[in-house]
Amino acid sequence: MTLREYLLRMRANQLKRVDRDRDIHYQAWLTFVASSTKEQGNKTVPLYPKFKDFFDYDKQLKELEGVKRDPKLARLANLAAKVNG
Repeated sequence: MTLREYLLRMRANQLKRVDRDRDIHYQAWLTFVASSTKEQGNKTVPLYPKFKDFFDYDKQLKELEGVKRDPKLARLANLAAKVNG
């Protein structure tokens, strides 16, 4: 396995982890929403009316994209790719 392939697999693993975290948060949200409410005037309304208020999937992906690559590591990866073939 080349360094480039390794980095690609690591990226896939990070994305899989974000998806798993989303699923865990979604299940927690479903459980929590069933019982959490707040008083608004004479009504009782849900505390988190939308799932996105509880867990922002797009924000998580943007944070993952925002991780800066180390230029030294990128240079080494390119060098290893040339050597490997």
